[in-house]
Amino acid sequence: AGIGKCVALDLARRNARTILACRNQERGQAAVEEIRAATGNPAVLLRLLDTSSLASVRAFAQAVLQEEKRLDVLVNNAGLTGLPFTITQEGLEKTFATNYLGPFLLTNLLLG
Repeated sequence: AGIGKCVALDLARRNARTILACRNQERGQAAVEEIRAATGNPAVLLRLLDTSSLASVRAFAQAVLQEEKRLDVLVNNAGLTGLPFTITQEGLEKTFATNYLGPFLLTNLLLG
């Protein structure tokens, strides 16, 4: 939703192979279908990613590096605010993990 969806729509309109990295399967798939219909670009894909989980970030990065020949553009857009204080399974504060640590790790893993 929001800025991330708009960016994905613009990239798909430019005929880019576009991977939506989403936490929620249902919402992500709905966005993929909407973007495909609006652009006619069948190369819009959904991959699940929860940037609050470093294990999820590692698994996502590994899959992208195995499946894709190259990565030209990375847009880190995940973020949340206003949640009650929560600790992730990895012992990290959830907002900090989601907004900073996860995207930082993802970027560094995808640099190759």
